[in-house]
Amino acid sequence: MRAMILAAGRGERMRPLTDHTPKPLLKVGGKSLIVWHLERLAKAGITEVVINHAHLGEQIEKSLGNGQQWGVSIQYSPEQVALETAGGIANALPLLGQEAFLVVNGDIYIDIDFANCKINAVNVVNAKQLAHLVLVNNPKQHVVGDFVLNGRLVSSDGPEKLTFSGVGVYHPSLFEHVEKGQPAKLAPILRDAMLENQVSGEYFQGEWHDIGTPERLYALGQQLLK
Repeated sequence: MRAMILAAGRGERMRPLTDHTPKPLLKVGGKSLIVWHLERLAKAGITEVVINHAHLGEQIEKSLGNGQQWGVSIQYSPEQVALETAGGIANALPLLGQEAFLVVNGDIYIDIDFANCKINAVNVVNAKQLAHLVLVNNPKQHVVGDFVLNGRLVSSDGPEKLTFSGVGVYHPSLFEHVEKGQPAKLAPILRDAMLENQVSGEYFQGEWHDIGTPERLYALGQQLLK
């Protein structure tokens, strides 16, 4: 199974920190946000990793290299301008292969066991689904949530919405109608698939943080130091 880490965002809300450092390279708990992901992926036996980048992308490549230091092999998918989530994934499909793959937002912290995602990838294929999403409790900055978990299926409407964590397993065919090299958002594509009952999900109750502001980065750093 291959994994992709999304690292092309500008990180406007993290300025001035992101004026000179790409958001995934910001450090928390003694290491970069993206390194936390690489270490957990390697531990789970997911060693083929694709990273997209745009803003200050050369810093990401220089810092991470080929990934050997963390026991993974990294390929890069550069973007001249950020292509949004679905656009970035579609652009990287030639590097991700024909099987279901894992995608992780580069600007989150999550202590999930990525080995479970390999099981979910098999389930996506066996059930002829297009995606599997990891959902979490709504943080105070996003109390309305994103999607509803009905058993194992995810829908876009209903009460008691949960927040999409930024961790998902996708089948390449989910992106077959996304024009390569063009920006495209992920949510509308997922909602269309949900209408066909082709998106499953799970409720994750472990540690998860959306690092959207310098204050949240600092707070997480203090928590990890404890």
